[in-house]
Amino acid sequence: MALLTAERLTKRYGAEKVLEGVSLTIARGDRIALIGPNGCGKSTLLKVLVGQEEPTDGRLHRARGVRIGYLAQEPQLQGGRTLLQEMLEARREIRELQEALRDLEQKMAEAADDALLHRYDELLERYRALGGYEYESEVHKVLAGLGFSPDDEQKPVEHLSGGQRARAALAKLLLEEPDLLLLDEPTNHLDLQALEWLEEYLQQWKGGFVIASHDRFLIDKLARRIWELEAGQITEYPGNYSKYLQIKRERIEHQRKRYEEQQKLIQRTEEFIRKNIAGGRFREAQAKARRKMLERLERVEPPRTTKTIHFTIPVESPSGREVLKLKDLVVGYPPDRVLFRIPGEVLVQRGERVALIGPNGTGKTTLLRVLTGEIPPLGGEFRLGHNVRIGYYRQIHWEALDGRLTVLQALMDEKHQTISEARDFLGQFLFSGDDVYKRIDELSGGERSRVALAQLAQLGGNFLLLDEPTNHLDIASREVLQEALRKYEGTILFVSHDRYLIQELATQVWEVREGVCRIYRGNYEHYRRRRAEEEAAKRADSSSVGSGRSGSKPSGRAHDKRGAKRSRPGARARPEKAGERERAKRLKELQAREAQITDALAALEENLKGLERELEEASYAGDAERIRRLSEAHRDAQRELEARYREWHEIAEELERLGAPSPSPSPSD
Repeated sequence: MALLTAERLTKRYGAEKVLEGVSLTIARGDRIALIGPNGCGKSTLLKVLVGQEEPTDGRLHRARGVRIGYLAQEPQLQGGRTLLQEMLEARREIRELQEALRDLEQKMAEAADDALLHRYDELLERYRALGGYEYESEVHKVLAGLGFSPDDEQKPVEHLSGGQRARAALAKLLLEEPDLLLLDEPTNHLDLQALEWLEEYLQQWKGGFVIASHDRFLIDKLARRIWELEAGQITEYPGNYSKYLQIKRERIEHQRKRYEEQQKLIQRTEEFIRKNIAGGRFREAQAKARRKMLERLERVEPPRTTKTIHFTIPVESPSGREVLKLKDLVVGYPPDRVLFRIPGEVLVQRGERVALIGPNGTGKTTLLRVLTGEIPPLGGEFRLGHNVRIGYYRQIHWEALDGRLTVLQALMDEKHQTISEARDFLGQFLFSGDDVYKRIDELSGGERSRVALAQLAQLGGNFLLLDEPTNHLDIASREVLQEALRKYEGTILFVSHDRYLIQELATQVWEVREGVCRIYRGNYEHYRRRRAEEEAAKRADSSSVGSGRSGSKPSGRAHDKRGAKRSRPGARARPEKAGERERAKRLKELQAREAQITDALAALEENLKGLERELEEASYAGDAERIRRLSEAHRDAQRELEARYREWHEIAEELERLGAPSPSPSPSD
């Protein structure tokens, strides 16, 4: 069933046409991602669909009784209530039923009669059917998922920060449970933990939704259809973000081939006409016939191309092998406000890319400020390696662009250079001619993003410290930045909530959690897997302790005290023997797993070689479809091989900690 349909929607602001002939349908249960560059009209389209703005032309039809919930980029909540009260108002009917039931209870306490009892039963049944008994717990669950503490629930809405108000508006919208959600950049104020919660919540969503977002990871997980808005028109793709990229490449290639083949046909036909138009009656007739054919020919348009930016971040001189060494570092603010600790010794080597993640306010930016020397550590020490030169990109860089400066001045303020050098450099970021003299406050969001990228590209140094580098960037700019960072030959430590960027770049993930920074080797998927294993082990330990089974590990001072009261002579030796048995058991498990991985690695490498031979054969044969299928299989096999090697390295590290010799993964390692 269609919840909403639009036919040939057009939206103009004066002479500027934002939407042109947009037709679309949203069915019940649809999961749609709306993507496109900054300033292309995504927010305008959502406002038209929800009815906040009227289309200039075209028709819009909403199904009878459909409830549409809309989250703007800068949502507003009314003041006068606490956060909890505001959330409870999301389901007004439940609140009204609660009040009516209380009123009836008071009346029945004074003088009960059959009519009151009957009415009470009716309202109670309605309250139960609407989920009234579960609703308040659902409110607490949603607020906690979006990063609110129990204390926050009692704060007046007007006392919340801008980011908190945006999250509260999202929470209220989810609790209202509309048939269709229209979400405009819902992830803007969410940290990584809240992002993951929202992703899981929307996977269970019973209604439909359209999400305008630059979060590629979220789109990949949630979307079943992609709407790409470009030049005022919607192009639809089935599937998620990865599928969209694949189909778009194939469509562009197919369009290019059709266009080129038709151009060759046109050239051959025009050549024939030119040679034969005056070559006798029969040839002249043939030439005229072909000319008419050309006139009637439906021309294939060349693939639409948009100018894209490409840049590299140079490394003026390489650093030594050891870039950063930390030892029991304590991060916080003088004199004694501790935010988190990094226990033990941690080494970052040249070429590594470290993603620093954790909830907002845990001190990630503060660590970057410690490493740049802006503030001292509260404890421990850190040391930069030989010839390390830091380039620091601050989180507020985009917002901090001085609106009074021109694009040219903004760039020259970052680095000493001539006007000619700055103009040539800005050309890489699509600023040409008089564009470089535009003031920053005259720029669109996408243009401001390009200025910020240009400044980032001029950081220099061989050790980049990046604080939320993809904030405010659209998808195209994020991918350009990601490619530049992937090719960067120095070392990177970056703070980010962009899970796609972390997945593609990180060789380590550092997570700040509960006052401690934990180190995970590998990319984001590896980090998630390890975290899931840790949580499962923690739940198993808690369950074991709670059920009172023997052999469970004590975890905390209370257990130690109970153990001390029950201690017996000789008891001290038993934990040591138990610990040795556990160590031997773990060693056996790891060595068995290592043997399995070694076999798998050998098989994967053989498979890769076979795929490479087949690719060569397909290339010689010119079989495009076979090349495409083999390329996908090769890419998947390569990813599997890399994942297996990461797992092998983890086992090697654990075996080394347990005192066993390191395994050898394969003859080709």
